[in-house]
Amino acid sequence: MRTSRHACIADLASAGWTWTRRLFAVLALVLPASEVCASSWTVTVKAHYIEALTNSDNWGEQDLYWKAHLQATVGTGGPADCDTEDDHPDDDNAIHVDWACTLTVNGGPDTAVGVTQHLGVSPRWLDHIPNGGASGVMGLRRAARAVQAGDADIVACIAADTNHVDSFRLMLGGFSYFARDASYPYGSGGPNSIFAFITANYMRTYGATREDFGRIAVAQRANALKNPNALFRKPLSMDEYIAARAIAEPIHLFDCVMPCAGAEAFLVMRAERARELGLKHALLRGAIERHNAYADDPIMVRGGWRVDRDDLYAQADVKPGDIDFVQTYDDYPVIVMLQFEDLGFCEKGGGPAFVRSRTLTYDGDFPSNTSGGQLSCGQAGAAGGFIGMTEAIRQLTGQGGDRVVHDAKLGLVTGFGMVTYDRCLCTGAVILGGAS
Repeated sequence: MRTSRHACIADLASAGWTWTRRLFAVLALVLPASEVCASSWTVTVKAHYIEALTNSDNWGEQDLYWKAHLQATVGTGGPADCDTEDDHPDDDNAIHVDWACTLTVNGGPDTAVGVTQHLGVSPRWLDHIPNGGASGVMGLRRAARAVQAGDADIVACIAADTNHVDSFRLMLGGFSYFARDASYPYGSGGPNSIFAFITANYMRTYGATREDFGRIAVAQRANALKNPNALFRKPLSMDEYIAARAIAEPIHLFDCVMPCAGAEAFLVMRAERARELGLKHALLRGAIERHNAYADDPIMVRGGWRVDRDDLYAQADVKPGDIDFVQTYDDYPVIVMLQFEDLGFCEKGGGPAFVRSRTLTYDGDFPSNTSGGQLSCGQAGAAGGFIGMTEAIRQLTGQGGDRVVHDAKLGLVTGFGMVTYDRCLCTGAVILGGAS
């Protein structure tokens, strides 16, 4: 059943990664949606910069600075809250948000409703999605439905984590109690051992080598060299990748992401609303999500993307070969390779041959994680699930900078989150298109 509602997305904040606990937020990127049917949507993006200096040890003056800038730029509620010029002295830059969706790895330490009190905002609809790296895709789907149903005019989807060393360790210890209880007695704990298990099984099953995974890491590092927000700004050679110290065999140093502080966000609204606001935008062409797929597989070798990929491409009326770039969730290279297979770019088990035959840099024949991804940008907790979304928006709105994928019209973004001791429980993907 078709409806005349239109939905659109805008990227609010883009992570600026540093080695300290400072958070640099960028108000950027918006996406417009064309005619929305029951399973097909569309989206948009703008670049507008705010700098938020927050230190999770001290939420005082720095946080008030961030709060003031966020409110001045985004507004504190729906249009009814901002009727006079006095409400927003910088009204030319104001976008009045009436719905908010916040995303975290596991819901702590703050809740979405707690953040509304902290920032002094009063949205008329609120959601909290604690599904880790899959939360960006899920937030987009829910926000688009809220706009489609008329529950909201503009939705702000926001993800941020500070990732202290100590708090990161505590989060890992309590990330999944049932996985912890099953694995810790055997001396295994944390994501590195989990993904070593998955990687080793994939290598035995399909004949992948460390050099195959290295092609992914090295290409993403080359992309990161063009990204001023990336943590890692030094070139990475294949020899350096292979020689790096072991973490949990066969996982070595450059197979792992770097935890860091950061934030990402985007806005969702009708396409016509984005045009009224003069926002550059991209269209949401299709979206899927799946939970606990292939539960009978003894060890994860495929993900939920495979279940629903035909529906994803049908929503967008495209084929895998029509996609101009992909932004996959990349906590470890093996997961990137699984997604190449499960999204239909090659057959199951064909990932090693695929990466040997393709060039994965932004200027190659299969641009992948053009920002550098989490492997070279850093992983700011739940915000890591947004990196692909905000990067795709930049690419589709001509804001890719030195790493632009020329003439890109379609991008695919994925999500992957909530890993237990042998698999990931949450997967999702969206196809975004240029507004033109």
